[in-house]
Amino acid sequence: MIYPIVAYGDPVLRKMCQDISKDYPELPQLISDMFETMYAASGVGLAAPQIGIPIRLFIIDAEAFSDDPELSIEEQNFLKNFKQVFINAEILDEEGEEWVFNEGCLSIPDVREDVFRQPKILIKYLDEKFNEQTKEFEGIAARIIQHEYDHIEGKLFTDKLSSFKKRLIKGKLNNISKGKVDVDYKMKFPLLSKKR
Repeated sequence: MIYPIVAYGDPVLRKMCQDISKDYPELPQLISDMFETMYAASGVGLAAPQIGIPIRLFIIDAEAFSDDPELSIEEQNFLKNFKQVFINAEILDEEGEEWVFNEGCLSIPDVREDVFRQPKILIKYLDEKFNEQTKEFEGIAARIIQHEYDHIEGKLFTDKLSSFKKRLIKGKLNNISKGKVDVDYKMKFPLLSKKR
């Protein structure tokens, strides 16, 4: 099932999400539906609050970055197979000199901005089989995780922008929350009762 993606302005995107247990209702189906929803919107990551469910769950499939000529062959190969489910994730450490990358978000269509993040993370999480994992990630993989992790913490990439940049995009953000944006995937807008 393809869910509508919740647009900027919906309070669910600002909630600190809750941990879930192994017996969360229909979790395998939810994870499958999230991948289907993400692919339908041509995304590389999707967090549960983006479909209106405030739980600590996000998914990633970074294959779209695997042909980026600016990346090393090693990183391209890693991203080609980097498809992962993260449950009850906790970033334990972030390190390295911040680097900039142009980010976007399915909940904030038509807005892309340069965001600074640290290049290396250590994260503890449960996989889809509820096996505990503690892993290091770096580069693009770390950045995608950091972006999705922000969602389960009630944060958005626009929070990391300077106040000047925030003022520049304020009109666009207001329009998104009102449904005044052209997207080719289903969205749910907070200031409209209908779904697109």
